[in-house]
Amino acid sequence: MYISVAASGANATISAVAGSRHVASPAPGKPRHSVIKTEKQRRESAVEKTSFPTGGLTLKHYIQQSLELITASDGGGPPRWFSPLECGARMKDSPLLLYLPGLIGVGLGLILQHERLGKIFDIWCLHIPIRDRTSFTDLVKQVEDTVRSEYSGKPNRPIYLVGESFGGCLALAVAALNNDIDLKLILANPATSFTKSQLQLQTLLPSSIMFPHRLNSSFLDVLNLLSGTTSKMVATTMRKQLSLEQVIGEISQDTCTFLSPYLSVLSDVLTVKMLVWKLRMVKSAAAFANSRLHAVKAEALILISGQDHLLPSREEGERLSQLLPKCDIRIFNDCGHTLFLEEGINLVSILVGASFYRRGKCLDYVSDYLPPSPSEFQKVYEPLRWIEVATNPVMLSTMESGKIVRNLAGIPSEGPVLFVGYHMMLGLELIPLVSRIWMERNILLRGIAHPLMFTKLKEGNLPDLSAFDTFRVMGAVPVSAPNLYKLFSSKSHVLLYPGGMREALHRKGEEYKLFWPEEAEFVKMAARFGAKIIPFGSVGEDDIGQLLLDYDDLRSIPYLKAAMEDLTNETVKLRSDAGGEVSNQEIHLPIILPKVPGRFYFFFGKPIETEGRRQELKNKEKCDMLYLEVKKDVEKCIGYLQEKRKNDPYRNILARLAYQAVHGFDSEIPTFPL
Repeated sequence: MYISVAASGANATISAVAGSRHVASPAPGKPRHSVIKTEKQRRESAVEKTSFPTGGLTLKHYIQQSLELITASDGGGPPRWFSPLECGARMKDSPLLLYLPGLIGVGLGLILQHERLGKIFDIWCLHIPIRDRTSFTDLVKQVEDTVRSEYSGKPNRPIYLVGESFGGCLALAVAALNNDIDLKLILANPATSFTKSQLQLQTLLPSSIMFPHRLNSSFLDVLNLLSGTTSKMVATTMRKQLSLEQVIGEISQDTCTFLSPYLSVLSDVLTVKMLVWKLRMVKSAAAFANSRLHAVKAEALILISGQDHLLPSREEGERLSQLLPKCDIRIFNDCGHTLFLEEGINLVSILVGASFYRRGKCLDYVSDYLPPSPSEFQKVYEPLRWIEVATNPVMLSTMESGKIVRNLAGIPSEGPVLFVGYHMMLGLELIPLVSRIWMERNILLRGIAHPLMFTKLKEGNLPDLSAFDTFRVMGAVPVSAPNLYKLFSSKSHVLLYPGGMREALHRKGEEYKLFWPEEAEFVKMAARFGAKIIPFGSVGEDDIGQLLLDYDDLRSIPYLKAAMEDLTNETVKLRSDAGGEVSNQEIHLPIILPKVPGRFYFFFGKPIETEGRRQELKNKEKCDMLYLEVKKDVEKCIGYLQEKRKNDPYRNILARLAYQAVHGFDSEIPTFPL
C-alpha cells in the first residue's frame, strides 16, 4: 500500500482537519490509496489522511506500514503531520491528540490503537523523515505553532500530547513553554532519562571506529532493539505453546519475513552518521526538557514499562511524578520499551481508568465516560472471575406482575433505573453483581462511589488511585447530587448504596443491618426523572468470612486508632453534618477470617414506579413514606434470601464442585426451589 503524506514547513502552522473524503482512482495494477484533505486551510500547511487496514491490526501491519512510510518519505523533506483514515469517525467535540514519536520518527507508534482512539480523538501523528535534520528546538517550535493555532480555534477543548520516548521530551518542552494552553500530557517511557540509558554514544561508538557509509550488523541490532519487534514476536510465539524447536523456527521465520525487510530499508536510508546525529538530538532533547520541568503545569499521565531495556523508565517515572505538580503514573510490569505496540495495551481503557479523558475544560464523569467494549470488559473481568466461580451467585428478580423468576428478566431494559441495596462487607458483592447484569442483560451499572476512588487530599497510606482503575473503567462516579442528576438525565442504570462506607465496614453482629441516612436523599431526584427504583438484597458475606477485628476492636488499639484517623484525613469526608451512625465514615480495614466459600444470593424486588409522581413526592411526608418503603423492601429481600438459602443443597462449594464433576463444569448449578 502506498502512503501519501502531505509536507508542511518546519515552522508552519498546521491547519485543522475538517472534512470531506476523496478517494483516488489508481491506475490499473497500482495500489489504491485514500486521502482526506482539509476543506479550509488557514496557512500553507496541511494534515493528510492516510489509509491503513482496519480491524485486527497487528505488529506485522506496523512493520509493513512503516516500510511504506519510510520509503515514501525517503526523499527527505521537513517533518509533517498525517492522520490515519481509520481515525475519521469520531465523536462530536472530540479533543485533538498530537502523537509525537520516538527516535526513528515514523509516527505509527499508535497504529494498534488507531481504531479505538479515532472514535474519541481528532488524531494527528508527527512524521519525521529518516533523512531530516530538523533540530530539536525547531521541532518544538513546529509542535508549539500547531498547538497554538488549534487552541485559538477551539479554546474550550483540551489538546493531548502523546509523547513516546523521544516524543516525551518534545511534549514536556512544548508544555513548559505553553502554560496558558489546556494541555494534557501522556508520556510513555519518556527519554528524559537518556543520560542514564544504554544508548549512550560512548557505548555504541568506540572512539576508534570510523563511520561506514551504511549500518553494520551491530547497529542493526540497535535498531532491532529500538523497534521492539523481536521481543514482541518472541512473546507472541511463546503464547502458542509450541515446542522449543517450533518456537525458534517461528521466531526465525517471522524475523526473516517481517523484521529483516524493515531493518534492511532502515540500513539503506539511515547511515551511522545519521543515527549518531539522532542520538545526540535525543540527548539534547532530554537536557532541554529536564531543565524546564519546573515550568510544566499541565496534567500528565506517565506510562511506564517494567521491562524497558533501553531506558531506566521505572526510576524515571517515579522521579517525574515527584517533580510534576499534576501527575499520575501507571506501570505495566511485563511490557517493553515500545509500550503501544504491546499486545493487550489499550490506551482508551488506560485513560478511562485514570479519569484522564475529557472533552471540555473540566472532567465530567458522566458525559466524558466511555463504556468498555466487550473485549475491554473481558480484560477487566477475567482476573476477578475467580470470585464468581467461588461464590456461584444465585440471581432472582421480580416481574412487574410480582412473579419471582430465577434470572434477571425483571430488570427494566430502559433507564433511568435506580438500584438501591445493601452493601456487604468490603463491597464483596459488587463484582458478581455488575458482571452478571452486564453479561446477561447487556446493562452497565453506573455505581455511585466514595471519593477516595477518585482523589486524594494528600499522600499517605491509602491505596494508590491506580488500584481503583477497574471501578472507573466500569463506570463508577463520585457520589454527588450533580452526578446523580446527570446519570438520570442520560437514562442510565444507577447503583446506589445509601448505607455507604458505614454499611460496608460494619461491626460484629451487624451483618445485613441497614445504616441509611434519615433524609430521603434519592427519592426526589428519582421522581424528577421518573426513574424506576429497584430495591434489592444480597446475602452471603457470612458464608465466605468471619469478622475477627472490627472498627471498635481496632480503635481500642492506640496505634491503629491514630492510623485510621490519618487514613480518613487523606480523602474527602462524606456526611460529616449528618446525624446517627451513618455519619461515622472513618476508613479502616477490618480483619476477616476466610471460610470454605459458601454462595452469594441476590434478589431484585419489584420495580417501584416514580413516573408521574414528581409533584406528589415534593411533599416531604409522602417522600419520606416512599423512602421507608424502599428501605423496607430491601430488608424484605434480605430476609427472603436468608430464609430460602437454608434449603439450598449446593450452598457449600464442595457440593457445587461435586455437582459440576458429574454434570460438567459449565453446567448451571441448581439452588433452592422458589
